[in-house]
Amino acid sequence: MKLKAATAVVAALTLAACGGEQPKEVAAEVPHGYVEGAEEAAEAQSRLIVADAGTGAVRVVDLITEEVHETGQVDGVRALTSDGRFGYLTAHDGTVRVIDSGSWMVDHGDHVHYYRAKVRNVGVAPGKEPSSVYSDPAITTLSYSDGTTTLLDRARLDKGTVAELGKITREPHAGVAVPYGGHIVASVAEPGKPLARGVRVHDRQGKAVADIPESCPDLKGQAVTRRGVVFGCADGALVVTEKDGAFTGAKIPYPRSVDAQERATAFFHRPDAATLAARAGENAVWSLDVGRRSWQYVETGPVAAVSAVGEGGPLLVLSRDGRLRSFDGTGKEQKATPLLPPAAAATDGASIQVDTTRAYVNDPLSADVYEIDYNDDLRRARTLKVGGKASHIVETGR
Repeated sequence: MKLKAATAVVAALTLAACGGEQPKEVAAEVPHGYVEGAEEAAEAQSRLIVADAGTGAVRVVDLITEEVHETGQVDGVRALTSDGRFGYLTAHDGTVRVIDSGSWMVDHGDHVHYYRAKVRNVGVAPGKEPSSVYSDPAITTLSYSDGTTTLLDRARLDKGTVAELGKITREPHAGVAVPYGGHIVASVAEPGKPLARGVRVHDRQGKAVADIPESCPDLKGQAVTRRGVVFGCADGALVVTEKDGAFTGAKIPYPRSVDAQERATAFFHRPDAATLAARAGENAVWSLDVGRRSWQYVETGPVAAVSAVGEGGPLLVLSRDGRLRSFDGTGKEQKATPLLPPAAAATDGASIQVDTTRAYVNDPLSADVYEIDYNDDLRRARTLKVGGKASHIVETGR
């Protein structure tokens, strides 16, 4: 009862703070931020979606209560990604199972709403083996290696139904499409060539409406930040921004010549933060500050996983020997602490999930997920026992 009472007070305060003066009858019928079937809270209701590659068991862990929700199985699960609320699990045959973690946030710019709801198994998404999944409040994009992107109705997905809106079809390549600025920014390739060369802006129905003139040869890796959408290119990064319906692109070149092994091909970061981390081959890491338009090359030794906390925060690196390490903005190591057995750190599923106060590192060979206070010398705050093996994890509700 105390929790419900506190939530009611928070909802009332939120309404007063961001609703402004509204007709009393409208505010009473549909309070600002109201979501049917969900409970609004004063802080992030973070959860983890955890998949066991051996048994296929999928679990959702409430990071506030530590309650573990069993959500069925995905045979031979070999990949897991998230859009902040939903988990998309790729099975051995390439089909994609969608799990609603029941935890999400809605960012209105000057304020944020946090929600929690029941965990549920939504169903199977169209297509097989998506290379990327992204969402905004209106649309979800699932991109595939043949150059197509499937568009899902996000409102229907929120209600527990997978509904296809349409497709974006391009020349065959391992493409990506990101909802942004009321549109969709998608990679494009030249006829007969399997590598993306740049990006194009599409409307919500998938129709191309504008080209970004800046090139992005061999596009690999992308991230959504408060400063725009970032795409990894062979010669640096391309940042796409939107203002008053107009889209522009700007390149952030590498500080020196890099080869195919050294370039960034996947970015890891705290959601919306504008500092990104990427592997730079096997023994180093790139830190990309989008705001300052600069790259930092950090020599770390053998890398298992990386992520960036954000502006002013540390760069986190899980080494192949199982140590978790933090580096400051100059690339200087601040702290290192033993965390995983080397065999676990060397497993492909090891990852670092980051939110505004904590990082979560999974041991793919056990049921353990470690909660790390990265602002307190990488202190191990909790060890979460999730059941089975924590082969793959993503955090939602951030």
